[in-house]
Amino acid sequence: MKLHGSMKIEGNELSIGGVRCMELAKKYQTPLYVIDEELVREKCREYIQNFEVIGGRNKVAYAGKAFLPLYMCKIIEEENMCLDVVSGGELYTANKANFPMDKIFFHGNNKTREEISMGIEFGVGRFVVDNFYELDLIEEICEEKDRYQEIYFRITPGIEAHTHEYIKTGQIDSKFGFALVNGDLERALERMSEYKRIKLVGLHAHIGSQIFDLDPFLDTVDIMMKLVSDIGKNHDIHLKDIDLGGGVGVYYTKEDEPMEIKEFCEKILDRSKKTCSELGIDVPNLVIEPGRSIIANAGSTLYTVGSIKDIKDVRVYVSVDGGMTDNVRPSLYHAGYECSIVNKVNNEKVNKVTIAGKCCESGDILITDADVMNIESGDILITTSTGAYGYSMSSNYNKIPRSAVVVVKDGIDKLICKRQSYEELMYLEIGE
Repeated sequence: MKLHGSMKIEGNELSIGGVRCMELAKKYQTPLYVIDEELVREKCREYIQNFEVIGGRNKVAYAGKAFLPLYMCKIIEEENMCLDVVSGGELYTANKANFPMDKIFFHGNNKTREEISMGIEFGVGRFVVDNFYELDLIEEICEEKDRYQEIYFRITPGIEAHTHEYIKTGQIDSKFGFALVNGDLERALERMSEYKRIKLVGLHAHIGSQIFDLDPFLDTVDIMMKLVSDIGKNHDIHLKDIDLGGGVGVYYTKEDEPMEIKEFCEKILDRSKKTCSELGIDVPNLVIEPGRSIIANAGSTLYTVGSIKDIKDVRVYVSVDGGMTDNVRPSLYHAGYECSIVNKVNNEKVNKVTIAGKCCESGDILITDADVMNIESGDILITTSTGAYGYSMSSNYNKIPRSAVVVVKDGIDKLICKRQSYEELMYLEIGE
């Protein structure tokens, strides 16, 4: 198992942020999400420093869908980042955290009237518009509220990045954005003169997630800059911002070879300058929206081992007290993870087992054929790199309460999301 951030092995036991994992499991119970705060901040700073944000016009917006409790909003604000939200709930969370509304990008392919109204009322910086329906709604609500709104058009650039089918978003067959090849973008541009309360200031594209190849990102830069040039010439609309989305891949298992943040930022900036120079245009303000690459490796999940089922000459199933309710990605994407026993990290004896969840589903498998040391009921097992899309995609399936989240830093642990009680699980239900 690869160690990330502040993880350390002391004796035979794993600690994160200077806090022993066994101590965390005892204090907060399991399943438990553990967030390495210093690693989160380090990733934020890498993006800010390498994307020419400090003293420049560029912006880095954290993709909130990856993980967005109130405490995370405070971290990214303190680290001088913007925020990408995709729902009324994420926007409401940001507002409750007093996050600056002018630093928010509001995404979503089917924003409701209520969500758009909330965004306009709160004063979000940019709406990333996906379709004609949304354009009309924004104009109508701005008229009602006597407001004006700056927007981006989200486009589908026709790029198919090498990633899981479910998380490809840049190809033509996508629910997201105005397509280039069928004339949707051209029709949207022609209609802009009809809107009195909306100002188009930029374009957005997001080609997918968990991408390790740099070339699709560079191709996106070329397409977007050519659009800036053509739109200026053909429509007399001078765009000042280009949002290149997110999607940078991260390490989950030894098969993954992620690019360095520094390299990614430098290559994007260099390609933007080169392409704009060839086109004879100024380089627009650039925006990127990393989420997974900031929070994924900073998060881990602790479980308590329960039943162990040894099917001779077939498989050993090791069941834990969590599963697809706290990490649905293995069931949804066949996503891979690494694991270990936190108080037996250096044990030499290794067994091949399958880590199973407790849900009443045969597909509730966290890791197939994991190599772990001698394992026993009652042991505390850790799965690493669960910071992104673990807690944010968690559910109450099988009426299982949602797990707690703690952050650790400099030997101090802090609860940021309480464990859901059975009473809270029933809170919205009406029995009579």
